[in-house]
Amino acid sequence: MKLRKITVATVALAAALTMSACSSDDGGSTETTAKTTTATTTTEVVADYPPVPTPEELQASLDRAFDETVPAEEKTDLVQGAELDPTLIDQVAAAAKQAGAVITIIDVNDNENGTATAGIETQLGDQVATGTVDFVAEDGVWKLSKNNACGIVAAAQLQTPACP
Repeated sequence: MKLRKITVATVALAAALTMSACSSDDGGSTETTAKTTTATTTTEVVADYPPVPTPEELQASLDRAFDETVPAEEKTDLVQGAELDPTLIDQVAAAAKQAGAVITIIDVNDNENGTATAGIETQLGDQVATGTVDFVAEDGVWKLSKNNACGIVAAAQLQTPACP
C-alpha cells in the first residue's frame, strides 16, 4: 500500500511539473510593438543571467541537494525561496530517500528569459515517470523554481512557510 501511495504521488508530481510553465501576455499590443518589446526584454534579461546549465550540472546540483552530508544552510542557493525554510530541502530529500526515488535530469532547454526547463525521469522501484521542472536564474545561480519546489512539497505531504 505504501508503494502505491508513493507511485500515485509521483505520477501526480510528474503531471503537475509537466503542466507548469511560464506564459506571457502581450496585452493586445500590435505585432511590431510586441516584437520590439520582446527583443528588448530578452536582450536585457540575457545580460542578467548566467549561462544555462548542462544536464550534468543540474544533476550535480540535484545530487548535492539530496546529499545528507551537505548542511542545509549550504543548499538554500539550490531552490528559489528556500531561505524561508532552510531545512525544507533536507525534508524533501529524506522523503525521496524513504520512497526510494531516483530523479535524473534528461535535458535542459533555455527559455531565453532567465528560465530554463529541464526534462526529468523519476524512478520508484520499477515505475518510471517523465516530466519537466523549471529553473530560474536568481542571484547569479540557477535554482529550482518555487512553483516546482512547492509542488514537490505538496506531493511529499510536507508543510513549510516557503510554500504558503
